[in-house]
Amino acid sequence: MSSMIEVKSVQKSFGRLKVINDCSFNIEKGSITGMIGPNGAGKSTIFNIIAGTIPLDTGNIILDGEDVTNQTANALFGKGLLRTFQIAHEFSHMTALENLMMVPPRQLGENLFNAWFQPGKVARQETKNRRKALEVIDYIGLDHVKNELAGNLSGGQKKLLELGRTMMTDSKVVLLDEVAAGVNRTLLKGLTDNILRMNRDLGVTFLVIEHDMDMIAKLCDPVIVLAQGSVMVEGKIEDIQNNPQVIEAYFGSTDAA
Repeated sequence: MSSMIEVKSVQKSFGRLKVINDCSFNIEKGSITGMIGPNGAGKSTIFNIIAGTIPLDTGNIILDGEDVTNQTANALFGKGLLRTFQIAHEFSHMTALENLMMVPPRQLGENLFNAWFQPGKVARQETKNRRKALEVIDYIGLDHVKNELAGNLSGGQKKLLELGRTMMTDSKVVLLDEVAAGVNRTLLKGLTDNILRMNRDLGVTFLVIEHDMDMIAKLCDPVIVLAQGSVMVEGKIEDIQNNPQVIEAYFGSTDAA
């Protein structure tokens, strides 16, 4: 497989604190790659660098063969890279269906000229977006709450809705930030199943930061372990869980006193 994302010798400091230290790894096309590590390992920082939320100091980020180093999140969105958040960012006073319809970029109705002088084109595009939103909301299993205000949905339903929003664009790669946080086990199974389906059916590549090791074990191959701002080890979850370096990084030395 070829690489969807290449992280090359990235470094990032905040003042005198170096958070990312010569970090390099690849995310292969079509993979669901997990990223784990102890608190303070730099997971969120490297995630934000890839997503265009914060700039790196040195190094490069390559997306599908293109150098996108320090491009903005909006620019990366246009190139098919999306991210979700630990806390869902829904439009709470709009329905679940309307939240999905808001996602596609360059909507004609956003332009006042089009709204006044090309209402037919605007209406046709809105009909197309609504049709796709209905397909997506059925796909993710939220059809029964499509007309509910998004602010009234449960935490797990909001996470599903956010995952659905990534399907409203031609996304190549989705960055998932602790998608299991605050989600009950029933809805978590729905989230996991939908991620697997999107990967299988739509070819979406995923990079997942997650503390839920059961979810990582079900979803991810390979798994990257970050420690002190750089990659400690990478491999299958079974090997990672039995790796002495990883055990020590999480739990401290297991040697007898």
